[in-house]
Amino acid sequence: MKGEFLRIVYASLQLENNSFQPLPAILFAVSKKTVPSAVSRNRVKRMMREAYRLEKSLIPGRAENLREGSASGMLCIAFLYMGRRKTFPDLEAFRVEIRVLMESIVLS
Repeated sequence: MKGEFLRIVYASLQLENNSFQPLPAILFAVSKKTVPSAVSRNRVKRMMREAYRLEKSLIPGRAENLREGSASGMLCIAFLYMGRRKTFPDLEAFRVEIRVLMESIVLS
């Protein structure tokens, strides 16, 4: 799914050893092509991680749905920064964007 400046990619993976992982695997990525400066890339990733930390309370309900749907599984989520502006969004904008994208996750 795509938001204003973030894209989220998620998948439910089946585990080999039949153990359920309650916490999802999370990836935060910022392309060098999108943000050339390493300092700026790190700043964007720090803001994404902090916004996720503040909004991750939305995940446990989703994990329960995943557990009911299958005997074992792991939720994997990737947050990709796709902003093309010269200025970066502030932390509150990241929180809103992550909240909206995580609420729209549909596990089948």
